[in-house]
Amino acid sequence: MKNDLALLVVAFFWGLTFVTVKEAIEFIPPFSFLFCRFSIAFLLLLLISVKKLKNMNLKTLKSGFFIGIFLFLGYAFQTVGLKYTTPANAGFITGLSVVIVPFLSSMILKAKPGRNVIIGIILATIGLLFLSFQEFKISYGDFLILLCALSFAMHIILVGKYSPKMDTFLITTVQIGTVALFSLFFSFTESSFEFNIVILEALIITAIFATVLAFLIQNAAQKHVSPTHTALIFAMEPVFAAVCSYIIISEVFTIRKIIGCLFILLGMIIAEIKINQKFLRE
Repeated sequence: MKNDLALLVVAFFWGLTFVTVKEAIEFIPPFSFLFCRFSIAFLLLLLISVKKLKNMNLKTLKSGFFIGIFLFLGYAFQTVGLKYTTPANAGFITGLSVVIVPFLSSMILKAKPGRNVIIGIILATIGLLFLSFQEFKISYGDFLILLCALSFAMHIILVGKYSPKMDTFLITTVQIGTVALFSLFFSFTESSFEFNIVILEALIITAIFATVLAFLIQNAAQKHVSPTHTALIFAMEPVFAAVCSYIIISEVFTIRKIIGCLFILLGMIIAEIKINQKFLRE
């Protein structure tokens, strides 16, 4: 029960980030925000794993950097996409990464998707049609979030392929540092900004609670909770995103939108039930 509650707290903070980031990027450009968020997380992880740095090797650096590229793409598409779509849409479409993974893995890792995965993808696709398509075209913001889901799916696959034999803290620290590095590079193309309380609150929630603490809680809890059980709890992330969006910024939910969200959530749950541990998000 204690571990379930801890994982539910992680899902809550991940869901809350969609709203806080949406509000923050009204005042700070997307890549500047990402640089601040992941720089803070990177420094905190360095402090936590400082005693393990002596075990860092070239293989971990290369693997972490490669995986980190897709982690960066995921957050880049997500953060920019949030400028043009709602937190609830972003939460549910990002969740599609769970059902995208098996199809990508079938091409990359030659792992055949099971029947439940195929059913999950069909349901999630129907949900996406209800949620995002208007007059046979997807909205720009939702399209960026869909690219985010594809990027996160690649990240999940690469984590499963490269990280099992490496120190979790070290390879995660390299990934987070990679996101900060690429975010810094792209932030040079953006305009200047001034810090305010909205940006500060978003950075505290995303960098400390949704990145560093979430990572520590997840790794501690998953020593006692099965991967499938963990995945089902994390399916609450887009639900929390929708609830927070409704409460905090009064997002409007039409019947069409609710139907789309329910189909995607159902597809995620069905697809997750049989997914192997190596496909779970780190």
